[in-house]
Amino acid sequence: MVKAVFPGSFDPPTFGHLNIIERARIIFGEVHVVVAVNSQKKYLLSEGERVHLMEGLVRQWDNVFVHSWDHLIVDYARSIDARVLVRGVRNPVDFSYEFDLALMNHGLNPDIETVFLSPDPKFFVLRSSAIKELASFGGDLSTMVPDEVAQVLISKFPA
Repeated sequence: MVKAVFPGSFDPPTFGHLNIIERARIIFGEVHVVVAVNSQKKYLLSEGERVHLMEGLVRQWDNVFVHSWDHLIVDYARSIDARVLVRGVRNPVDFSYEFDLALMNHGLNPDIETVFLSPDPKFFVLRSSAIKELASFGGDLSTMVPDEVAQVLISKFPA
């Protein structure tokens, strides 16, 4: 059974993230969704909110697990004996960034391979920053994030 790790900030979790997870869970025996905790980044949603939302969103899949982590992702992968990092790429800019990251991660742990998955085309334009900006203006988030995520986002921006 091959274990895979899908790391990200998930600030907020989007339909694009869920599309990648749903497809990865079919390919791999286990998918560990790892909510990144980086003290250098400013998040809209707290670590607890991001983990709680993601746990609820993946509850229906028995081979998907959610954790938070504040160290190198290759160390998390090693700790659970995972051999694959799953990364979503939407465009050439994403690919360039993710390719460099994959090389670095492989250098840190040669046993780790990175697999790139592109989301369904209808999710290509989902950028967390754009979603948060839209939420701040009270825009319609229904095609971008699940309802429970939209509700949390809306609560962050009082009218």
